Amino acid sequence: MPEHELWLTALFNDYLAGVATAILGIFNIHAENQSRPWENWLVMELLVVAILMVLAAVVKSSLSPDKPGKLQHVFELIYGFIKTQASEVGIHHPEKYSAFFGTLFVFVAAMNLIGIIPIFESPTMSVYVPVGLAISTWVYYHAQGFRELGFGKYLAHFAGPMLALAWLMIPIEIIGHFARMLSLTVRLYANMFAGEQITNVFISLTYLIAPVVFMGLHVFVSILQAYVFSLLTMIYVSMATAHEH
Repeated sequence: MPEHELWLTALFNDYLAGVATAILGIFNIHAENQSRPWENWLVMELLVVAILMVLAAVVKSSLSPDKPGKLQHVFELIYGFIKTQASEVGIHHPEKYSAFFGTLFVFVAAMNLIGIIPIFESPTMSVYVPVGLAISTWVYYHAQGFRELGFGKYLAHFAGPMLALAWLMIPIEIIGHFARMLSLTVRLYANMFAGEQITNVFISLTYLIAPVVFMGLHVFVSILQAYVFSLLTMIYVSMATAHEH
């Protein structure tokens, strides 16, 4: 839980506390502070979603095959990069999954980068956000495995190459798949939390050269972590949808 309340979170708690309490009540969840149920990570995540939705609407309204704008060029580069990476990790027909991979990359990168703005903070600094992303990835690659291979053939992956060793391989495979969620969560959360703390410490010590250097490092780490998260998702999808001969 954040130690301080951002100004935007304060606005949500001042005017929309009842909405949050009602939604939590549907799921029988009770906030620690009933009068101020909104937390920084959730408000920042909603802000990123709103920004990306507006950005997507702007890009869509100005799409042009003849005279593409700068934003269109940027998103086309991202799409081409994601599709190439998916192909290189062994995914056949990567265009079927590129929308999810691209959305994941842009969403994680945006959440990481918004913390650079002094009045905001990265929602990925809260463990709840990486956990949610990891669960979404876990569900997605299993769903694609079932869709691509069928129920029986996909479950056969868990039994290993020899039926005689199924009793040993199935528990190992199940543990391994749940460990992927833990790995995705810890990697993103730990790197973003540590990076944010280091940046804040050096900014508080000096106000000229060091902040510029560490802000640049923060940008690099933010994009790198988004790429690593997306790349691991591609690898998991590749393994789940592989047609073994």
